[in-house]
Amino acid sequence: MSTPVKVDVDESTRSALTDLAMGDLEVLGEAAAMRESARERTGLDPRSFALVKIAALVALDSPPASYLWQVANALDAGATPQDILGVLRAVAPQVGGPKAVAAAPEIMVALGLSLPAGQDI
Repeated sequence: MSTPVKVDVDESTRSALTDLAMGDLEVLGEAAAMRESARERTGLDPRSFALVKIAALVALDSPPASYLWQVANALDAGATPQDILGVLRAVAPQVGGPKAVAAAPEIMVALGLSLPAGQDI
């Protein structure tokens, strides 16, 4: 891995990267519209679509930022924290317990919960 270089970054680019790092997907422009279009093509209702996407995140051992966005989408679509726990329980036999265990703290953070003492993400 190389050492980071110091380059001049204009304020607009810095602001956009900061917003994206904080989870503001509007920076990506068409991402929200593409998500809705993809959901419509599936024929799934928004809640089911969001829960399926969380299941896929668990299966792929996705990065923490993915959970922040998808859990928020699921809650906005009417899913409950219990539904999300149900997804973990449902996919664990297929994806493996370690992936479900690894997803749990990511989901806790996305739900605004504190992690158990001594556990960092």
